[in-house]
Amino acid sequence: MKQKIPCPCDNSFSVEVPEEIDLDQKPECLDEIMDGSFMNFTCPSCGKKHKPEFPLMLLWPSRKLRFEILPELERGEFYRRKKDPPGAEILIGYPEMTERLTAIRDGLEPAAVEALKYYLLAKAEENYPDTEIDIWYQNKGPEHIEFHLHGIREGEVAVSRVPLSLYQRTLEDYQKHPRGEIFRALRCRSYLSVQNMMRPEGLT
Repeated sequence: MKQKIPCPCDNSFSVEVPEEIDLDQKPECLDEIMDGSFMNFTCPSCGKKHKPEFPLMLLWPSRKLRFEILPELERGEFYRRKKDPPGAEILIGYPEMTERLTAIRDGLEPAAVEALKYYLLAKAEENYPDTEIDIWYQNKGPEHIEFHLHGIREGEVAVSRVPLSLYQRTLEDYQKHPRGEIFRALRCRSYLSVQNMMRPEGLT
């Protein structure tokens, strides 16, 4: 599908954008998502790099996964709609897509990861009540899981390492009580994200 990208240099250029990608058939796309080069385009007029977000259906048959990726700008529209495509999980924004695929690649249960993000975010906001903080899963080490928190101090990233034992306890809690209060709050229809606990009251 052709999409037009406007550039601040007053030039607009067209790019070919896929509507659906099968990661088993195109493993190079998974590499591009992980290294940040996915859907990067350069203005032919001024050379400025652009990273736009377009709607995308992402398939990973070997993992039995199907994701509908929505641009961040469509977050409000997602909460207002009544149903999602059958058989697909929702992810909003390319950073969330990258984070989820990384967690899955690392062998982690997304619901447990999102729960840990909520606990860390709640603690951070308790210590910095007037600060808007974002938190992202980064990687899994031999003894811990690493998260990065943005917004605590301007221009800095805070690193939080959670022991794997705490992840395992959270996972066991999820497996025993998948509809427990926290896990229900993390989900809106087929969208699993800590962002669901922070949406405006008008988008519930």
